[in-house]
Amino acid sequence: MAEEPQLPGIHEGVDPTEETPATAPPASAEDRKAAAALSSLDNQNDDSAAQTTKAKNIDQEALAKAISRLELSTGAKVEPSAQSENMKQFEERRRNRREEKERLAKVKVDAGDVGLLVQELELTKPKATDLLKTHEGNAVKAMRAFITAPV
Repeated sequence: MAEEPQLPGIHEGVDPTEETPATAPPASAEDRKAAAALSSLDNQNDDSAAQTTKAKNIDQEALAKAISRLELSTGAKVEPSAQSENMKQFEERRRNRREEKERLAKVKVDAGDVGLLVQELELTKPKATDLLKTHEGNAVKAMRAFITAPV
């Protein structure tokens, strides 16, 4: 039994009355500019040593434009001092995460302890290794933390 041909313009699984925000183009020129500014923030260079202060200034300008567009659309006003304070907090959190990652990378764990956690707690090897590194390689501390962790 052959299927009936589908009408042109009809796509299976697509609701014609619903438009998704991912596919909908920005409605106005201001929205397009804001979207461009936000997308420029997403375009990060992998080589952080190659970034210059000019590139960082451009990113800050794009961020300021995006925030001002957001202020216009929501009607809220963000003070410049609050913006700089938020940027400082963001940089501090990022620096702390980087330092924590570097600290954890230096912690050495015993393969036997990893095997113990894998067997007793039914974890994967990478999860067991991360848990041990978080607790300075101490298997007892790691197991206690895993068992008493809030659900």
